[in-house]
Amino acid sequence: MSALSDQLVTFAILTYLIAMISHAVEFALGNARKVAVAAPARELVGAGVGSTGGTVDAPVAPVAPPRPDRSAARAALAGRIAAWLTALAAALHLGAVVTRGIAAERMPWGNMYEFVLTVTWIGVAAWLVVLWKQPSLRRLGLFLTLVLVLLLAFAELKLYVQVVPLMPALQSYWFIIHVSTIIFASGIFLLGVVPAAAYLMRAGWEQGRRSFPYTLARRLPAAAGLERLTFTTHAFAFPIFTFAVIAGAIWAEAAWGRAWGWDPKETWAFISWVVYAGYLHARATPSVKRNVATWIAVVGFLTMLMNLFGVNFFFTGLHSYAGVN
Repeated sequence: MSALSDQLVTFAILTYLIAMISHAVEFALGNARKVAVAAPARELVGAGVGSTGGTVDAPVAPVAPPRPDRSAARAALAGRIAAWLTALAAALHLGAVVTRGIAAERMPWGNMYEFVLTVTWIGVAAWLVVLWKQPSLRRLGLFLTLVLVLLLAFAELKLYVQVVPLMPALQSYWFIIHVSTIIFASGIFLLGVVPAAAYLMRAGWEQGRRSFPYTLARRLPAAAGLERLTFTTHAFAFPIFTFAVIAGAIWAEAAWGRAWGWDPKETWAFISWVVYAGYLHARATPSVKRNVATWIAVVGFLTMLMNLFGVNFFFTGLHSYAGVN
Protein backbone atom coordinates (compact mmCIF):
# COMPACT_ATOMS: atom_id res chain seq x y z
CA MET A 1 0.00 0.00 0.00
CA SER A 2 2.86 2.40 0.73
CA ALA A 3 4.39 1.77 -2.71
CA LEU A 4 0.97 2.21 -4.35
CA SER A 5 0.52 5.53 -2.55
CA ASP A 6 3.90 6.73 -3.82
CA GLN A 7 3.00 5.75 -7.39
CA LEU A 8 -0.39 7.47 -7.17
CA VAL A 9 1.27 10.68 -5.98
CA THR A 10 3.61 10.61 -8.98
CA PHE A 11 0.71 10.02 -11.38
CA ALA A 12 -1.29 12.80 -9.70
CA ILE A 13 1.56 15.29 -10.09
CA LEU A 14 1.94 14.42 -13.79
CA THR A 15 -1.80 14.75 -14.34
CA TYR A 16 -1.90 18.11 -12.57
CA LEU A 17 0.99 19.19 -14.78
CA ILE A 18 -0.86 18.21 -17.97
CA ALA A 19 -3.97 19.98 -16.64
CA MET A 20 -1.87 23.08 -16.04
CA ILE A 21 -0.58 22.95 -19.63
CA SER A 22 -4.15 22.62 -20.91
CA HIS A 23 -5.18 25.62 -18.82
CA ALA A 24 -2.20 27.52 -20.27
CA VAL A 25 -3.40 26.70 -23.79
CA GLU A 26 -6.87 28.02 -22.94
CA PHE A 27 -5.30 31.10 -21.39
CA ALA A 28 -3.11 31.78 -24.41
CA LEU A 29 -5.85 31.38 -26.99
CA GLY A 30 -7.87 34.16 -25.44
CA ASN A 31 -11.49 34.93 -24.75
CA ALA A 32 -14.24 33.36 -26.81
CA ARG A 33 -15.92 35.82 -29.10
CA LYS A 34 -19.58 35.68 -30.02
CA VAL A 35 -20.25 34.74 -33.64
CA ALA A 36 -22.33 37.31 -35.44
CA VAL A 37 -25.69 36.30 -36.91
CA ALA A 38 -25.27 35.43 -40.58
CA ALA A 39 -26.84 37.81 -43.06
CA PRO A 40 -29.47 36.46 -45.50
CA ALA A 41 -27.94 34.61 -48.40
CA ARG A 42 -29.70 36.83 -50.95
CA GLU A 43 -31.32 40.25 -50.67
CA LEU A 44 -32.94 42.69 -53.09
CA VAL A 45 -31.91 46.29 -53.50
CA GLY A 46 -33.43 49.09 -55.49
CA ALA A 47 -31.44 49.23 -58.73
CA GLY A 48 -33.27 52.02 -60.55
CA VAL A 49 -36.57 53.15 -62.06
CA GLY A 50 -38.44 50.81 -64.42
CA SER A 51 -40.69 51.63 -67.42
CA THR A 52 -43.76 51.77 -65.17
CA GLY A 53 -42.12 54.29 -62.91
CA GLY A 54 -41.43 51.88 -60.01
CA THR A 55 -38.13 50.72 -58.72
CA VAL A 56 -36.52 47.63 -60.13
CA ASP A 57 -35.06 45.18 -57.60
CA ALA A 58 -31.81 43.61 -58.69
CA PRO A 59 -30.17 40.65 -56.97
CA VAL A 60 -26.82 41.04 -55.27
CA ALA A 61 -24.19 38.44 -54.56
CA PRO A 62 -24.89 36.18 -51.55
CA VAL A 63 -23.24 37.24 -48.31
CA ALA A 64 -21.05 34.47 -46.92
CA PRO A 65 -21.68 33.61 -43.28
CA PRO A 66 -18.82 34.56 -40.91
CA ARG A 67 -16.25 31.91 -40.18
CA PRO A 68 -16.52 30.28 -36.78
CA ASP A 69 -14.03 31.49 -34.19
CA ARG A 70 -11.72 28.48 -34.19
CA SER A 71 -9.42 30.00 -31.59
CA ALA A 72 -12.29 30.41 -29.14
CA ALA A 73 -13.51 26.88 -29.77
CA ARG A 74 -10.03 25.48 -29.16
CA ALA A 75 -9.68 27.53 -25.99
CA ALA A 76 -12.99 26.21 -24.66
CA LEU A 77 -11.98 22.63 -25.50
CA ALA A 78 -8.62 23.05 -23.76
CA GLY A 79 -10.38 24.47 -20.71
CA ARG A 80 -12.80 21.55 -20.52
CA ILE A 81 -9.95 19.06 -20.89
CA ALA A 82 -8.05 20.86 -18.12
CA ALA A 83 -11.04 20.67 -15.79
CA TRP A 84 -11.50 16.94 -16.39
CA LEU A 85 -7.79 16.29 -15.96
CA THR A 86 -7.85 18.19 -12.67
CA ALA A 87 -10.72 15.99 -11.50
CA LEU A 88 -8.79 12.87 -12.55
CA ALA A 89 -5.67 14.11 -10.76
CA ALA A 90 -7.75 14.78 -7.64
CA ALA A 91 -9.03 11.18 -7.74
CA LEU A 92 -5.47 9.86 -8.00
CA HIS A 93 -4.46 12.27 -5.24
CA LEU A 94 -7.24 10.99 -2.96
CA GLY A 95 -6.17 7.43 -3.68
CA ALA A 96 -2.64 8.31 -2.58
CA VAL A 97 -3.88 9.78 0.70
CA VAL A 98 -6.17 6.82 1.45
CA THR A 99 -3.59 4.15 0.64
CA ARG A 100 -1.00 6.00 2.73
CA GLY A 101 -3.39 5.86 5.67
CA ILE A 102 -4.09 2.16 5.12
CA ALA A 103 -0.36 1.43 4.98
CA ALA A 104 0.24 3.37 8.20
CA GLU A 105 -2.91 1.98 9.90
CA ARG A 106 -3.73 5.48 11.11
CA MET A 107 -4.86 8.85 9.80
CA PRO A 108 -2.25 9.97 7.23
CA TRP A 109 -1.30 13.19 9.00
CA GLY A 110 1.70 12.17 11.08
CA ASN A 111 4.43 14.22 9.37
CA MET A 112 4.99 17.14 7.02
CA TYR A 113 4.81 15.00 3.89
CA GLU A 114 1.43 13.58 4.77
CA PHE A 115 0.20 16.97 5.94
CA VAL A 116 1.04 18.64 2.61
CA LEU A 117 -0.42 15.69 0.71
CA THR A 118 -3.76 16.06 2.50
CA VAL A 119 -3.91 19.88 2.54
CA THR A 120 -3.37 20.08 -1.21
CA TRP A 121 -6.13 17.53 -1.79
CA ILE A 122 -8.55 19.59 0.31
CA GLY A 123 -7.62 22.62 -1.77
CA VAL A 124 -8.25 20.94 -5.11
CA ALA A 125 -11.48 19.31 -3.91
CA ALA A 126 -12.77 22.72 -2.83
CA TRP A 127 -11.72 24.12 -6.22
CA LEU A 128 -13.74 21.46 -8.06
CA VAL A 129 -16.81 22.44 -6.02
CA VAL A 130 -16.25 26.11 -6.92
CA LEU A 131 -15.74 25.20 -10.58
CA TRP A 132 -18.96 23.18 -10.61
CA LYS A 133 -20.92 26.12 -9.21
CA GLN A 134 -19.12 28.89 -11.13
CA PRO A 135 -17.68 27.60 -14.43
CA SER A 136 -16.83 31.17 -15.44
CA LEU A 137 -13.90 31.06 -12.98
CA ARG A 138 -12.26 28.15 -14.79
CA ARG A 139 -9.17 30.08 -15.86
CA LEU A 140 -8.10 30.33 -12.24
CA GLY A 141 -7.26 26.66 -12.64
CA LEU A 142 -3.99 27.62 -14.32
CA PHE A 143 -2.71 29.23 -11.13
CA LEU A 144 -4.17 26.63 -8.78
CA THR A 145 -2.65 23.68 -10.65
CA LEU A 146 0.68 25.54 -10.70
CA VAL A 147 0.57 25.84 -6.90
CA LEU A 148 -0.42 22.18 -6.55
CA VAL A 149 2.42 20.96 -8.78
CA LEU A 150 4.99 23.04 -6.88
CA LEU A 151 3.81 21.96 -3.42
CA LEU A 152 3.47 18.28 -4.28
CA ALA A 153 6.80 18.19 -6.09
CA PHE A 154 8.48 19.83 -3.10
CA ALA A 155 6.81 17.32 -0.77
CA GLU A 156 8.04 14.43 -2.91
CA LEU A 157 11.58 15.74 -3.21
CA LYS A 158 12.21 17.24 0.24
CA LEU A 159 9.61 16.02 2.71
CA TYR A 160 9.07 12.37 1.83
CA VAL A 161 9.50 9.82 4.63
CA GLN A 162 8.69 6.14 4.84
CA VAL A 163 5.50 5.07 6.57
CA VAL A 164 6.08 4.78 10.31
CA PRO A 165 3.78 4.30 13.30
CA LEU A 166 2.35 7.36 15.00
CA MET A 167 4.54 8.77 17.76
CA PRO A 168 3.21 8.23 21.31
CA ALA A 169 2.72 11.98 21.82
CA LEU A 170 0.24 12.01 18.92
CA GLN A 171 -1.74 8.94 19.94
CA SER A 172 -4.85 10.72 21.13
CA TYR A 173 -8.34 11.35 19.82
CA TRP A 174 -7.37 15.04 19.86
CA PHE A 175 -4.96 14.19 17.05
CA ILE A 176 -7.93 13.56 14.76
CA ILE A 177 -9.89 16.58 15.99
CA HIS A 178 -7.09 19.14 15.99
CA VAL A 179 -5.10 18.08 12.94
CA SER A 180 -8.11 17.35 10.73
CA THR A 181 -9.54 20.83 11.29
CA ILE A 182 -6.16 22.48 10.76
CA ILE A 183 -5.78 20.55 7.50
CA PHE A 184 -9.27 21.44 6.31
CA ALA A 185 -8.87 25.15 7.08
CA SER A 186 -5.39 25.21 5.52
CA GLY A 187 -6.72 23.62 2.33
CA ILE A 188 -9.44 26.28 2.02
CA PHE A 189 -6.90 29.02 2.71
CA LEU A 190 -4.74 27.49 -0.04
CA LEU A 191 -7.64 27.83 -2.45
CA GLY A 192 -8.43 31.34 -1.19
CA VAL A 193 -4.98 32.77 -1.86
CA VAL A 194 -5.27 31.97 -5.58
CA PRO A 195 -8.19 34.34 -6.34
CA ALA A 196 -6.64 36.84 -3.90
CA ALA A 197 -3.46 37.09 -5.96
CA ALA A 198 -5.48 36.99 -9.18
CA TYR A 199 -7.69 39.82 -7.93
CA LEU A 200 -4.71 42.05 -7.20
CA MET A 201 -3.45 41.56 -10.76
CA ARG A 202 -6.86 41.89 -12.41
CA ALA A 203 -7.77 45.01 -10.42
CA GLY A 204 -4.52 46.60 -11.57
CA TRP A 205 -5.28 45.67 -15.17
CA GLU A 206 -8.77 47.16 -14.95
CA GLN A 207 -7.22 50.35 -13.57
CA GLY A 208 -5.06 50.66 -16.70
CA ARG A 209 -1.78 49.13 -15.55
CA ARG A 210 -0.10 47.32 -18.43
CA SER A 211 3.18 46.19 -16.89
CA PHE A 212 4.08 42.77 -15.52
CA PRO A 213 2.43 41.03 -13.62
CA TYR A 214 -0.82 42.87 -14.44
CA THR A 215 -0.62 41.70 -18.06
CA LEU A 216 -1.18 38.14 -16.81
CA ALA A 217 -4.66 39.18 -15.69
CA ARG A 218 -5.87 40.30 -19.13
CA ARG A 219 -7.86 37.10 -19.62
CA LEU A 220 -8.84 36.45 -16.01
CA PRO A 221 -12.44 36.82 -14.77
CA ALA A 222 -13.59 40.24 -13.59
CA ALA A 223 -11.96 41.58 -10.43
CA ALA A 224 -15.26 41.80 -8.53
CA GLY A 225 -15.91 38.07 -8.89
CA LEU A 226 -12.38 37.18 -7.82
CA GLU A 227 -12.67 39.38 -4.75
CA ARG A 228 -15.98 37.78 -3.77
CA LEU A 229 -14.46 34.30 -4.02
CA THR A 230 -11.51 35.44 -1.91
CA PHE A 231 -13.82 36.67 0.82
CA THR A 232 -16.12 33.63 0.69
CA THR A 233 -13.29 31.12 1.09
CA HIS A 234 -11.67 33.01 3.95
CA ALA A 235 -14.95 33.64 5.76
CA PHE A 236 -15.67 29.90 5.53
CA ALA A 237 -12.22 28.73 6.65
CA PHE A 238 -11.58 31.18 9.49
CA PRO A 239 -14.08 29.75 12.04
CA ILE A 240 -12.73 26.25 11.35
CA PHE A 241 -9.19 27.48 11.85
CA THR A 242 -10.26 29.18 15.10
CA PHE A 243 -11.74 25.92 16.38
CA ALA A 244 -8.55 24.08 15.40
CA VAL A 245 -6.40 26.49 17.43
CA ILE A 246 -8.71 26.11 20.45
CA ALA A 247 -8.66 22.32 20.10
CA GLY A 248 -4.87 22.41 19.98
CA ALA A 249 -4.79 24.40 23.23
CA ILE A 250 -7.09 21.86 24.91
CA TRP A 251 -4.89 19.01 23.68
CA ALA A 252 -1.78 20.82 24.93
CA GLU A 253 -3.38 21.16 28.37
CA ALA A 254 -4.09 17.43 28.45
CA ALA A 255 -0.67 16.39 27.07
CA TRP A 256 1.75 18.94 28.55
CA GLY A 257 -0.13 20.44 31.47
CA ARG A 258 -0.50 23.91 29.92
CA ALA A 259 -2.82 25.22 27.23
CA TRP A 260 -0.38 27.72 25.75
CA GLY A 261 3.39 27.99 26.02
CA TRP A 262 4.48 30.14 23.08
CA ASP A 263 6.04 27.19 21.33
CA PRO A 264 7.19 28.34 17.83
CA LYS A 265 4.34 26.56 16.06
CA GLU A 266 1.80 27.86 18.57
CA THR A 267 3.17 31.37 18.14
CA TRP A 268 2.92 31.29 14.36
CA ALA A 269 -0.56 29.78 14.51
CA PHE A 270 -1.55 32.76 16.65
CA ILE A 271 0.09 35.15 14.18
CA SER A 272 -1.84 33.54 11.32
CA TRP A 273 -5.08 33.81 13.28
CA VAL A 274 -4.49 37.50 13.97
CA VAL A 275 -3.68 38.25 10.32
CA TYR A 276 -6.73 36.43 9.00
CA ALA A 277 -8.92 38.12 11.59
CA GLY A 278 -7.43 41.41 10.43
CA TYR A 279 -8.34 40.56 6.84
CA LEU A 280 -11.97 39.84 7.70
CA HIS A 281 -12.17 43.01 9.78
CA ALA A 282 -10.63 45.08 6.98
CA ARG A 283 -12.97 43.48 4.42
CA ALA A 284 -15.98 44.46 6.57
CA THR A 285 -14.76 48.05 7.02
CA PRO A 286 -16.07 50.33 4.24
CA SER A 287 -13.18 52.78 4.56
CA VAL A 288 -10.56 50.08 3.81
CA LYS A 289 -9.92 49.55 0.11
CA ARG A 290 -10.50 46.03 -1.20
CA ASN A 291 -6.96 45.68 -2.53
CA VAL A 292 -5.54 46.58 0.91
CA ALA A 293 -7.73 43.96 2.58
CA THR A 294 -6.74 41.38 -0.04
CA TRP A 295 -3.05 42.02 0.58
CA ILE A 296 -3.69 41.13 4.23
CA ALA A 297 -5.17 37.80 3.10
CA VAL A 298 -2.05 37.10 1.03
CA VAL A 299 0.16 37.89 4.03
CA GLY A 300 -1.99 35.50 6.08
CA PHE A 301 -1.17 32.64 3.73
CA LEU A 302 2.53 33.51 3.89
CA THR A 303 2.36 33.14 7.68
CA MET A 304 0.75 29.73 7.17
CA LEU A 305 3.65 28.69 4.94
CA MET A 306 6.07 29.96 7.56
CA ASN A 307 4.30 27.87 10.19
CA LEU A 308 4.40 24.77 7.98
CA PHE A 309 7.90 24.98 6.53
CA GLY A 310 9.90 27.66 8.35
CA VAL A 311 9.07 26.56 11.88
CA ASN A 312 9.70 22.87 11.18
CA PHE A 313 12.99 23.49 9.39
CA PHE A 314 14.52 26.30 11.46
CA PHE A 315 13.05 26.08 14.98
CA THR A 316 12.94 23.45 17.68
CA GLY A 317 9.96 23.01 19.95
CA LEU A 318 7.39 20.62 21.30
CA HIS A 319 5.98 20.19 17.78
CA SER A 320 9.33 19.11 16.29
CA TYR A 321 8.05 15.56 15.83
CA ALA A 322 5.94 16.90 12.94
CA GLY A 323 9.09 17.45 10.90
CA VAL A 324 10.53 15.40 8.08
CA ASN A 325 12.07 12.69 10.20
